[in-house]
Amino acid sequence: MKHDVSRIRTERKKWEERVRSSGRQRELKFTTVSGEPIETLYSPGDVKDMDFLRDLGFPGEFPYTRGIHATMYRGKLWTMRQFAGFGTPEDTNERYHYLLRRGQTGLSVAFDLPTLMGRDADDPLSEGEVGICGVAVSSLADMEALFKGIDLGDISTSMTINAPAAMMMCYYLAVAEKQGVDFTRLRGTIQADILKEYIAQKEWIYPPEPSMKLIIDMFEYMGKEVPQWNPISVSGYHIREAGSTSVQELAFTLADGFAYVEAGIARGLRVDEFVPRISFFFNSHIDFFEEVAKFRAARRIWARRMRDKYGAKNPKALMLRFHTQTAGCSLTAQQPENNIVRTAYEALAGVLGGTQSLHTNSMDETLALPSEKAVKIALRTQQILAHETGVANTIDPLAGSYFVEALTSRMEQEAEQYFEKIDSLGGVVPAIEAGFFQREIADAAYRYQQELDRKEKIIVGVNDFVEEDERIEIPILAISPEVEIKQRKRLADLRQSRHQKRVEETLSALRMAAADEKNLMPALLDCTRAYATLGEMCRALTEVYGVYEEPAVF
Repeated sequence: MKHDVSRIRTERKKWEERVRSSGRQRELKFTTVSGEPIETLYSPGDVKDMDFLRDLGFPGEFPYTRGIHATMYRGKLWTMRQFAGFGTPEDTNERYHYLLRRGQTGLSVAFDLPTLMGRDADDPLSEGEVGICGVAVSSLADMEALFKGIDLGDISTSMTINAPAAMMMCYYLAVAEKQGVDFTRLRGTIQADILKEYIAQKEWIYPPEPSMKLIIDMFEYMGKEVPQWNPISVSGYHIREAGSTSVQELAFTLADGFAYVEAGIARGLRVDEFVPRISFFFNSHIDFFEEVAKFRAARRIWARRMRDKYGAKNPKALMLRFHTQTAGCSLTAQQPENNIVRTAYEALAGVLGGTQSLHTNSMDETLALPSEKAVKIALRTQQILAHETGVANTIDPLAGSYFVEALTSRMEQEAEQYFEKIDSLGGVVPAIEAGFFQREIADAAYRYQQELDRKEKIIVGVNDFVEEDERIEIPILAISPEVEIKQRKRLADLRQSRHQKRVEETLSALRMAAADEKNLMPALLDCTRAYATLGEMCRALTEVYGVYEEPAVF
């Protein structure tokens, strides 16, 4: 289709003048949820520089804007995961079996705060938090209970944990060994993205340099021993949950990804061999078109950078594969049933953006861990999308939209501007230490809150359409204090029954391997097999690496 762009622009100006004179436009600032201005109308002039083959191409082909697989969902639907973890390992194991019986096709593990921080359930600082925001896992015995009756060779598993990711990965590998499952059969992803912890989520243990070294150890070991597993999921999700804009999520996440690529290259790993196992994790927020554009831009940026800067030739190294979760920060405690609607639209954006797997939040997650009913509704939301709406019938159906293509290109350009700023600061780690990311996100969150306070942005049930004397009448999952008592007793029993000398020997070997800058995965796996606890392994490494303290940012 040919367009006379000059004539279209002239006619568009005339049309805009007629619209303004009509006085029928609402007196609002029309922007995305991230604050990006939106034009009244988009036309061929907004995409005049777009070249179809250069910028879009075909699904499964460079630059992968339209999807990484040639047939996308016509060939295979996205993996449906529900983030699950609460209480004891037995409690969560029961939930896993419940979800698998109802058609879930992959498991996703949520760990409690002590586990995320590398602390055992009986650590004094764990008191009151055991099993509250996820499942408590302090030892191999806990991981064995977590996956009881589930063949790890038949299921894909995602584990969301970062600072102690290597230890948790070793627990999973040891369970597979006990089941007789060869490591080569294991499929899944462990998050392990420590850079975004310093940027946004704040769950770190060690300083950045040894933390990065531990991640590259995982790349190196798992590339040889666990070839189907993704040893990292570079996470924009938590950057967005911390208050960033969509462009910041896009740029900061990909910048982290580039930093891991460069660290792998510095170790001597080959781009075409280790990069295909790097996966990503994005947030799907409430602004539908902005999110679709973000996903499409992410694929295009990654493909071009991998080819042009890092010299990747393997097509799989050029493909940005990602998991999506609907936006937890968009859920409201007020009128929580509205969250079902929000989640459905956000899930639709993830699917039309070409995600490889999807988690849909439950309506009650802003109040507590989700109940079984809420989880089932969230899972059914994905199944309705897949089987009833028709959105899986064709690939990238929004391609060619003047608005979507213009927004995709603009997000790519703005992300590139951020990459230049990060490079000028010396890279991701120096930028973290300078507080750059933290300030950018804080400023964005403050601007958005001001828009809500001024009602320039409306959240239904929060700053408009509010119901007086509202009562929440949905069931809430409560975690019993008995969970912490059980977990402490399990640990006490474990410490009595295990071979303590063997534990001490493996922990000593771990400290020596760290001091000698060896790959730590074999030593961690030996500790795991001896039933060393998570806290014991983490403390052993702090004796070598120290503990990170974040500089104050104002």
